[in-house]
Amino acid sequence: MARIELAPEVLDDFDRIFEHLAAQSSGATTAQIAAITHSLAVLEFSPLLGRSVAHGQRELVIGRNGHGYVARYRYVERMDTVFVLAVRSQREAGYR
Repeated sequence: MARIELAPEVLDDFDRIFEHLAAQSSGATTAQIAAITHSLAVLEFSPLLGRSVAHGQRELVIGRNGHGYVARYRYVERMDTVFVLAVRSQREAGYR
């Protein structure tokens, strides 16, 4: 089982997502953040689940229809650790 480490910038990403959801008067703001963290936990068991992108990094798509999120991460096999580098909304990350 891989260990998951969040880069300090990911906490800023969560703050930005939370503020955006709160500004839209979404009653599910906390639930949405919990859903993202729950999806990241899947990487403990399947660290290569996300699609491969540049520089040895991977992307995990969370949710769908432009209302989801994309987590950028790197899996270091010799350390058996997933380093989550960023979390963005799908629209912010360029998905439609």
